Amino acid sequence: MNAARQRDVVVVPTAERMRDFGARLGALLRPGDLLVLSGPLGAGKTVLTQGIAAGLGVRETVTSPTFVLARIYPDGRIPLVHVDAYRLGGVTEVDDLDLDADAETSVTVVEWGAGLVEGLAQDHLEIMLTRPTADEAGETRTVRLVATGPNWARRLRELAEG
Repeated sequence: MNAARQRDVVVVPTAERMRDFGARLGALLRPGDLLVLSGPLGAGKTVLTQGIAAGLGVRETVTSPTFVLARIYPDGRIPLVHVDAYRLGGVTEVDDLDLDADAETSVTVVEWGAGLVEGLAQDHLEIMLTRPTADEAGETRTVRLVATGPNWARRLRELAEG
């Protein structure tokens, strides 16, 4: 049986607004949530994660985990696990990170995780970011939210209403 899927699109004009959107999303998060971020370099994945962290009450500065693969921010209302799977070669290397050890008690945000981490949670939110092409001007980003599972579909409605 296929999981329920819902799609929403949000247009975000600036990095500040991306953080604001992330903070609104972060306020809806619960222990065990999995967010899978995709998009080209410079699309705003880490900026969105900074906003999510703010919405969770994380006080530490959130930076890209590109070179360390994963960072844990334990000081928010829910611990945040921020992962960059860009350099990982497959599911086996993701398994080596042992993300499932904290999955039920933390919020896990995985940049470049599509096709690698969805098995960590039955319900998850895929967030696809796009940025302007070289021919286009401005900072505007498009954020596509794809909810898998009934819990995320309901929360996406809450996010759209708030």
